[in-house]
Amino acid sequence: MRHGTQHADVVPVELEAALRGGPFHVALRAAIAARGLPLQRVQHHLSRHGVRVGVTSLSYWQQGARRPQRPESLRAVRALEEILQLPDESLIRLLAASDEQPGPDRPASRSYRALVEASGVLEQLLAELEVEAPLDDGLLTIGHHDRVRIGSRRELLARESHHIVRAHRDGVDRYIAVHHGDPGCAPERVAVHALENCRTGRVRRHHDTGLLVAELLFDTRLHSGDTFLFRYAFEDGTAGTSGEHVRGFRVPGGQYALQVRFDETALPVRCHRFTQQSAAAPRSGCQELRLSGLHHSVHLVEPRVRAGIVGICWDWD
Repeated sequence: MRHGTQHADVVPVELEAALRGGPFHVALRAAIAARGLPLQRVQHHLSRHGVRVGVTSLSYWQQGARRPQRPESLRAVRALEEILQLPDESLIRLLAASDEQPGPDRPASRSYRALVEASGVLEQLLAELEVEAPLDDGLLTIGHHDRVRIGSRRELLARESHHIVRAHRDGVDRYIAVHHGDPGCAPERVAVHALENCRTGRVRRHHDTGLLVAELLFDTRLHSGDTFLFRYAFEDGTAGTSGEHVRGFRVPGGQYALQVRFDETALPVRCHRFTQQSAAAPRSGCQELRLSGLHHSVHLVEPRVRAGIVGICWDWD
């Protein structure tokens, strides 16, 4: 049995402050740094405690990109308190405190998406499909409409996408759709629906990051200059509270519209649109959006998108 005062003489000032005030990911990062353990060694110690956690998950936890939520993850947090020689309940308490304040500590889904790309997970999944990172998939977007539904538990229920594209080379016959779930997403339970002018091909999932990559096969091979229209959807509902939805564009394109519709029993108190030059850049172009009365939705329209990120965020209370 460990005691809160047992290791007080070896707790650095930074770690002590983080354990007092949090947040969870800052305290975890400080504790790992204080003990001088690489994440591979932390993972090894966890396995000796009978807990299996990936190095990727540990990295996300200490960066604030994801929070431990499942029972196995909470077991890992308690084991980490012992491995890192921390007082009992110190990390669990910070984790609970962040759960009680969803506003400031809303899941950092955008940094999570950035970490997914930075870690190479997306590239790995694309490699499994024998596809290079989609800097140029042979398609130019003319129009793109995303319809997002938020459920009664404030969760992301589904996203339906309607694309109008033009081929700029011969032989294009597919599109690679990517779904980044909110923190806590279980991609193995996310369904892909090919709704119009396409069918579902191969699908790859990565549990730790909530990432899903789906191949949408066209019913024809396009010639350069051909236009094509197709629709697909991701049915999710597996994650916790959702606080925003974003779309990233690697290259400039045509019109983009994003509509977010909320369940009438769970309406946000305010919504804003925003843009970012990159996931690491500050947000700009913020503008408040008003919910429509009948359908409880907000939307944005970009007549011609630029490379970067555009999205809508909302506050629950």
